[in-house]
Amino acid sequence: MRFQFRSVFGFACAAWFLLPGAAWSQDVPGIEICTVEKTMERRTSCLQSNVDFLKKSLDKAQIDGRTRLDAANRQIEALKVAVIALQKTVSDLQAEADKAKKPAASPPASPAPAPPAAQK
Repeated sequence: MRFQFRSVFGFACAAWFLLPGAAWSQDVPGIEICTVEKTMERRTSCLQSNVDFLKKSLDKAQIDGRTRLDAANRQIEALKVAVIALQKTVSDLQAEADKAKKPAASPPASPAPAPPAAQK
């Protein structure tokens, strides 16, 4: 009989802790409906909790937004550097192509021979 009591007690304890509703309740932050509170102190506390939650959410969103904006600015600067390098490469290639298109300069023509001097 003793063995059965321990196993039943152990099973009951395990079931108690594993059931989500039976476990200790935990205050989960979030927006609460404060109009259901009867006393003014509890209603005020509820509203303050909502204000605190919203402030924390806003602060988190600002930090996240600032982090993303900083990352985007760093990426923009890196892309600007890449564009400048590519523009220089393109201008160098165009200059080489222009040189190749121009006909090779013919050697300068030798001066025309002077007309024979009149003999006297």
